Amino acid sequence: MNQERAARLQKKYSRAALSSGQQKKELNIGRGGGRGRAMSAHGKPKNTKGTVIRLLQYLGNERGRIAAAMSLTVVFALSSLTGSYLLRPIINQFIYYDPQETDLGKRIFSFAAALGGLAAVYAVSVISQWLQQRIMLTVSQRSLRRLRKELFDKLQTLPIAYFDNHPAGDVMSRFTNDVDAVGEMLNTTFIQIVSGSITLVGTIILMLYTNVILGGLTLLLAPALTLVSKFIIQKGRKAYALQQKNLGILNGFAQETITGQKVVKLFNHEEVAMDEFSFLNRELMETQIKAQFRSSIMGPVTHQLCNMCYALTACVGAVLVVLKGFDLGGLTVSVNYTRQFNRPINEISMQMNNVFSALAGAERVFEVLDQEPEQDAADVVSPQKIQGYVEMDHVYFGYGPDKTVLKDISLKAKPGQKIAFVGSTGAGKTTITNLLTRFYDIQQGRITVDNLPIDKIPRAKLRSSIAMVLQDTHLFTGTVRENIRYGRLDATDEEVEEAAKIASAHSFITHLEKGYDTVLEQDAANLSQGQRQLLNIARAALSRAPILILDEATSSVDTRTERHIDRGMDAIMKNRTTFVIAHRLSTVRTADAIMVLEGGEIIERGTHEELLALNGRYAALYHELIELD
Repeated sequence: MNQERAARLQKKYSRAALSSGQQKKELNIGRGGGRGRAMSAHGKPKNTKGTVIRLLQYLGNERGRIAAAMSLTVVFALSSLTGSYLLRPIINQFIYYDPQETDLGKRIFSFAAALGGLAAVYAVSVISQWLQQRIMLTVSQRSLRRLRKELFDKLQTLPIAYFDNHPAGDVMSRFTNDVDAVGEMLNTTFIQIVSGSITLVGTIILMLYTNVILGGLTLLLAPALTLVSKFIIQKGRKAYALQQKNLGILNGFAQETITGQKVVKLFNHEEVAMDEFSFLNRELMETQIKAQFRSSIMGPVTHQLCNMCYALTACVGAVLVVLKGFDLGGLTVSVNYTRQFNRPINEISMQMNNVFSALAGAERVFEVLDQEPEQDAADVVSPQKIQGYVEMDHVYFGYGPDKTVLKDISLKAKPGQKIAFVGSTGAGKTTITNLLTRFYDIQQGRITVDNLPIDKIPRAKLRSSIAMVLQDTHLFTGTVRENIRYGRLDATDEEVEEAAKIASAHSFITHLEKGYDTVLEQDAANLSQGQRQLLNIARAALSRAPILILDEATSSVDTRTERHIDRGMDAIMKNRTTFVIAHRLSTVRTADAIMVLEGGEIIERGTHEELLALNGRYAALYHELIELD
């Protein structure tokens, strides 16, 4: 790779990193949907206190289990500390003694009894730790199940505008990374912090009780060890964050290149892609070396500092044994506590990263849960049956306050009529259908269905009365039959197959390996775009909705297949109010009324013949379509 190319890549990804830092400081790495793990896991929550309180309230249903786990944690910490202290009498009575003073057999029996007591204490420690881990595992998984369900249920209530403004990868990261971070804290971090705190306090008390001088010496040395550990952790955190950022960029580039192989090969950019990957791979390697080194040095440095404290305590303790008559059992216990003292400090310090990660994740989940859902007005009326009379009266709409997309749109449609919308890209054709389904609400004017304003009709009732076939197909994981039946869940197998025949999908379905029982995965990647569209059309054909919306429904099929579909669509359009967005001449010509949109306004309307006679915008579009066909 030449220097100019390397400099250009450096500038590109430096700019990308800056941009991502300004946009919520989030970067996805490795997990499904988007570029993976959200960098929120390495930041801190904006409202720590509020998030903690809410998370504790969220855990209210598990109060009994949490109380039991906390009790067992106390038992575990105290039994561990007690087991360590029991070494003092054992050493003093049975190891360091005058063999002339006591019968050997009796001493051995007493020694075995003391060891049995010590084993029992440690057994209590092990059992209590196992039980508290088992209980907290249940608590965390039950809580995560509830959290995921509430999150998913909430997403079903949010308006389309939310999904338009939030990338799918960002939404998915809340299900995976953020919820997993909360689960990790509930599984281990919370208990380890509580256990470490109890162990730390208990160790300080027992150290000072055993020997004030040695205990005080350990406490004096502790701040130095804590400062060194904190410094290393901070350096390692920065390096790890940089590593995760570079990993996200590399994974994102690899994903884009793999999914876009046709484009790469079409423009002969294989070598360019390899150069770019090599650059990103080298950047990741360098940051990983730095991050892993700083991370791995934490253990050896703190271990050696602990050894220095241990050695100093042992030396001072030996002097006390010689000069002050301090017992050997007490010395053994003191140096053992000195070694143990720094372990809970390091554990708590390391777990704080997980705490902030979990709180940041919980905050992102709560952010979704706090979104305003779609709600029906209090005075909605649910008609028994919708006939399909649609009227738009002086409708104005804009996706933002600074830009009006539709201006003064008025039209009427009745069952059996087919209304076509034509116009250049961005004219507002699809926006009209988004308003009919109340994916968005109008700012001014009125839309009625059967003379009822659509904001007075429950959304569920309104949308169940509308069948849509979009240009962008989407099929779910499941069989072909299940995907078609998505249009009407109570449809019989015979009705499903009849709908497929109407949509001209029956022929290719029967040639699949298992016919209608063929399982589709990954949005039916094993089918052609046209075949996927035919299944979507069959789904709409199965629906009994009185209103039908076709948004470029036949754009992905060839002309021959379109003719078959048109015949079937004529059957399903009968007695339905149909709105069509299409560029194909056949659909446009047969419409009962054609609306020509430009700049968000209807500039012409009429039948095919009437608009041709005007020799205006429609006539120009028509002649362009003839040339394209």
